[in-house]
Amino acid sequence: MVAASGCASDTPSAQSTTSALPKPPITVGFLNPSGGPVPQPGTDTGVKAALSYLNGEFGGVNGHPIEVVWCDTDTTPERAQSCANTFVEKKVVAVMDGYNLSSSAALPALTAAQIPLVGMIPFDSVTGAKAENRVFFAAPQASFLIGALQAFKAEGKNSVTLALVDTPSSHQTIDGLLPVLAKALGISAKGIYFSATSPNFTAVASTIAQDNPDVGGLVAAPSEAVCTSLVKALRQLQYKGEIFTAACTDYIKGAPTQAAGGALYSSNWLPTAARYAPAEVQRDLTLAQKYISAVSGGTAGYYAFGEFALFVNFAKAMSAATDADLTGAGVLKTLKALKDFPSFLGPNITCGSATSPNCTTQLLLFVVQPDGSTKPVTDTWITPIPQALGAIPGAV
Repeated sequence: MVAASGCASDTPSAQSTTSALPKPPITVGFLNPSGGPVPQPGTDTGVKAALSYLNGEFGGVNGHPIEVVWCDTDTTPERAQSCANTFVEKKVVAVMDGYNLSSSAALPALTAAQIPLVGMIPFDSVTGAKAENRVFFAAPQASFLIGALQAFKAEGKNSVTLALVDTPSSHQTIDGLLPVLAKALGISAKGIYFSATSPNFTAVASTIAQDNPDVGGLVAAPSEAVCTSLVKALRQLQYKGEIFTAACTDYIKGAPTQAAGGALYSSNWLPTAARYAPAEVQRDLTLAQKYISAVSGGTAGYYAFGEFALFVNFAKAMSAATDADLTGAGVLKTLKALKDFPSFLGPNITCGSATSPNCTTQLLLFVVQPDGSTKPVTDTWITPIPQALGAIPGAV
């Protein structure tokens, strides 16, 4: 049972239904990154699946169904600001971030209205730089770069060339974060860009291959198609280094043998790694997959599972609160107070840092196996080096 409502001028992402739950709904906003040059396909699938589970089998938040005000974004600050104004008008108690590249533009209006921004990974590094009025359940961007780079360094791989789509926030990562991290870890790291509207992955692959780094690939991927295109181009050039594909997994299905040996990271356990996961994680993966698969026309993948986890974490955390806390200020207070909280598909998290909106710095790094599964490179969650994180605002 999905309770949903749409923003004016937005494409409806779900149909409104009448919930059988006994109490009034909790209304949250959703910054849905479905448009523009760098969409994140699958986030809306994860939300629909999560609402179906939470407003049905889970029983809502103490009997309150979750209702969503959807607002489509296009990576521009103007659109994020417009969505924020809509959310304030609708009196939502929180806004869920769908891995948006311009979420920081929504913060002034939301903060003034005491509506917290809640997400997994802040893709907008400006959003991730401060803790005020926001909570992100997964690790910051810097953690993924540091965790991956330190793992590569531990394997004796000392040179890395990574590509990222050309957006303003990408320059903050490539021009600002990458050099600092490379110096702190003692590794040679080069960043390159590709066009958001007309990418040439043959050219990107050629730039990577000509340097012959130990590791080549992506810092982050706007879509599974990007990963598939780059991997194919690198293989055609007979690049022999380790191919790093950020959080992509779909490309593995088409050619698992070619994908074998590649690396990817994640803020949570993935279906492809289920056989290596603890028993309780396997149960949660089965649950998420059941509801995600039931979404008609939906896109499964990293973003779908991440957004499913976001809503489940939110619902479980707020289920420990009273009805009086179902306000913007109450939501922020409740989430900031989480300690050693068992996050869905993720590590135990503790929120409320004075300097970081993120509740953890931990991540998983996987290596693709010949059968297409993804095996963690460590027995436990990877914790990036605190000294390196300390150089990045909002990382710790």
